[in-house]
Amino acid sequence: MSDPIGHECGLAFVRLKKPLAWYAQEKDDPAWGLRRLHLLMQKQRNRGQDGAGLAVVKFDMPPGATFLRRLRSHRDNAIERVFSAAASDLSKLPATPMDDAELRKRADFIGDAYIGHLRYGTHSGRAISHCHPLLRKDNTLSKNLAIAGNFNMTNSQELFQRLVDYGLSPVGDSDTQVVLERVGYCLDLEHRHLRATMGPDSFLGLEGRELAEAISKELDIGRVLRRAAEDWDGGWLFAGLLGSGDAFIFRDPSGIRPGFWYEDDDVVAAASERAPLATIFDVPPDEVPAIEPGHALIVRRDGTTWTERCAPEQPVRQCTFERIYFSRGNDPDIYEERKELGRRLARPLLDLVDWNVQQTVYSFIPNTAETAYYGLVQETQRLVRSRQVENVWSKVQSGSLTREQLESLSTPQVRSEKVAHKDQRLRTFITHGHARRDLVAHVYDITHHIVTPDDTLVVLDDSIVRGTTLRESIVTILSRLKPKRIVIASSAPPIMYPDCYGIDMSQLQGFIAFQAAVTLLADRGDASLLDEIEADCLAQVDLPLDQLQNHVGRIYERFTPEEIQDQIAVLVRPTDLPWQGQLRIVYQSVENLLAAMPEFTGDWYFTGDYPTPGGLRVLNRAFLNWRAGSDARAY
Repeated sequence: MSDPIGHECGLAFVRLKKPLAWYAQEKDDPAWGLRRLHLLMQKQRNRGQDGAGLAVVKFDMPPGATFLRRLRSHRDNAIERVFSAAASDLSKLPATPMDDAELRKRADFIGDAYIGHLRYGTHSGRAISHCHPLLRKDNTLSKNLAIAGNFNMTNSQELFQRLVDYGLSPVGDSDTQVVLERVGYCLDLEHRHLRATMGPDSFLGLEGRELAEAISKELDIGRVLRRAAEDWDGGWLFAGLLGSGDAFIFRDPSGIRPGFWYEDDDVVAAASERAPLATIFDVPPDEVPAIEPGHALIVRRDGTTWTERCAPEQPVRQCTFERIYFSRGNDPDIYEERKELGRRLARPLLDLVDWNVQQTVYSFIPNTAETAYYGLVQETQRLVRSRQVENVWSKVQSGSLTREQLESLSTPQVRSEKVAHKDQRLRTFITHGHARRDLVAHVYDITHHIVTPDDTLVVLDDSIVRGTTLRESIVTILSRLKPKRIVIASSAPPIMYPDCYGIDMSQLQGFIAFQAAVTLLADRGDASLLDEIEADCLAQVDLPLDQLQNHVGRIYERFTPEEIQDQIAVLVRPTDLPWQGQLRIVYQSVENLLAAMPEFTGDWYFTGDYPTPGGLRVLNRAFLNWRAGSDARAY
């Protein structure tokens, strides 16, 4: 993606199923669980580089001892900093065998259950207070709660107010803080419920610590989560650890945020992506199932595990952008889906260059577009060969084929080259103004002398969202090769609507497709439509969610996809560009996107078809914010 965007953070979970001393003896590593967590986070570092954190729960700690510990960092190389600190006392462990109690005592971060988090900051800054896990502490062991995950709630303000109505005084109104306080509140209710409904006879006269332990064994984690999530509207995947040793990983009912888990005799583990689990535990990917939408994986203190529904059933709308861009491409299903996205662009791009592959160079914008590029080149070669075979066969049937014609009809080789190189990983989207433009201009470099002035240069990107990097860097750099024409193709359709679930993009004015449509309206004298839409959006501000309509879509209905693509090409072309060749933009169609990944139907950022009612409210706010000249977040 040439325009990096804030997106889904990374989650990791490790729960050991055997005594700690067993790992020290059989795995020759008393910190085996901690190192598995480290590997899971390292292999998901693509999901977040703005911060990292972990929490560990130690079982059977004596009174007065710390049973829940946390480490976080918001500095550069946060993963390394966190795990370096976590491992700081491991070298002091004696070589002689130790029992579980001694291991827990001697090393702060040797424990039984872990959660880890990788943060990709967007709106809320990079302070360490924004890094997960977050903690909710209590004097009762089973009321202590650590939470880490990804939360985009469209109704977080209402959820915050509900906490206030409960009589609570929550500090901070971020999605994460609201979820932590809501789950914690429902955890408190569960404790009260057990005391009230089971009666003193159920606990056989137990009191004090023994009574607290007995209640913790009866906790219904599923009931806690169902009560907490009954009015949530958004996308989430998060893990929780209780001080008593219970744990859970909970996924939203639309399946927007991905989550996977693995279990064997030694461990239960979970992560945001399947491939890291399959790699680290050396198992086939089909042995790493997804956590079903709306379900929670529950791991009890005694080691029993199961999944159960904890959120009301909704139509499943798994995020397509996760497959296009976010997840690592070594997941076999994602790899094939990305190749298929490239294949489905082959024919329209061939039509655009009149099937003249002899004078067309195919390339890609590194790095995530590479897999789709393989599919594009392979399918282009197949189509060209198939066409040539038909031509030869037609002449054979007519009896007019000569040797000279046969030689001229031999299949031409598609010219595939690596034209663009990503010179360095610069976080351009968190830098602003002239500094950002200067950084963007140096992100990519090119290979000279492989494109001639008579060639068309076709360059594939995985998506074109804002168009900023195209305008400020890529188009200028590619034009230095002086081709006759540049075609920039996107394996994803154009983003036309804000997202509030997975991709953190809530500002309409940032989308190059929206800018193109508004420009076309002005050019055609139809700008009054924007006034009408503003009035209609204002009229439904206070309507119930089930009565909201997508009025913004009327902007796009005025134009064909080709008209919007052509206007985008105008907008991303630098005004001072010396090159005089033609620039074209080609997007994937929504139909081809869904055909390439039929199990993933989350396309609201392309179509405006939101998976929950709160999405339309966010769209309304985003449009009204734009009209008011506000950069405020729409949810």
